[in-house]
Amino acid sequence: MLNFDLPTLWFILIGFLFAGYFLLEGFDFGVGMLLPFLGTDEPKRSAMMSTIGPVWDGNEVWLITAGGSIFAAFPMWYADIFSGYYIPLFLILLALIVRVVSIEWREKVNTETWRQWCDRGIVLGSWLPPAIWGVAIANMIRGVPDDASRVYPLFNFYGIVGALAFVFVFLFHGALFIRLKTAGVLRSQARKLTTIFASLAIVFGGAFVLWTQFSYGKTVTWIWTGFAVAGLALGLVFALRDRDGWAFFLTCISIISVTGLAFSAMFPSVWNGLDVWEAASGRYTLSVLTWCAAFGMPFVVMYQAWTYWVFRKRITAKPASSE
Repeated sequence: MLNFDLPTLWFILIGFLFAGYFLLEGFDFGVGMLLPFLGTDEPKRSAMMSTIGPVWDGNEVWLITAGGSIFAAFPMWYADIFSGYYIPLFLILLALIVRVVSIEWREKVNTETWRQWCDRGIVLGSWLPPAIWGVAIANMIRGVPDDASRVYPLFNFYGIVGALAFVFVFLFHGALFIRLKTAGVLRSQARKLTTIFASLAIVFGGAFVLWTQFSYGKTVTWIWTGFAVAGLALGLVFALRDRDGWAFFLTCISIISVTGLAFSAMFPSVWNGLDVWEAASGRYTLSVLTWCAAFGMPFVVMYQAWTYWVFRKRITAKPASSE
């Protein structure tokens, strides 16, 4: 049983922040990864980017908050992550910078060549982070190799399955988001791709979840495992019935469950030979952080929920009738 002391509480809160990041940034990445498949002309590409335009930068705040929380609540864990995972985290940061610049500058120059280069940056910045996150999370669950800074030890079979799971689950999640947020030919084309990416997400996501449960899980984590697998399978069922809202909700449940499974499987270890109590800050620091989170986090969640409500309408690629 968990003892809900402050280090344990903050480990759970950091898990919550990563779940929010993967949930919200997951469909952002999915939309970017789908650009080569659905963005066959400029109106469609513009419509796809418009679906995430008002929210993508707010979604990235969850990662910044998670990183800041680790720094404040678990400084030793933070030091180990940024030294042991130096190159993978640098690559994620570089990919995110390329993606941010590409999204922000895409409309600055009205030429086809400029937009093509920006689109390439968006695609690269959308494919690379999920793959690296999958490898990183898998290795944190199994135990990070001592020479992880050399990168290649991270690419074990379990880590590769984790990378494929993250990529295809986010592709499925992103395809459903496009279906939920668009109308006309773009939604119709996204519907055709959903079954393909859903099937791959179920295969690789299911393999990663079951491997994690059987090798590193606990009795209580079967709950997370069940929700993760059921969310993907039922998401496909509802997608085939054109129940986009329910299908998207179920992939949200699956992503949250995978994150819960990963953090539960790691607990109480946060790095090789380091547990949450050894890595934690002092009690006074954690107490101040807890009060700040208690008052601040609800406002952040409510504000972001309000943003999604304001921009809830569907988007149509204007010249779809010419197809």
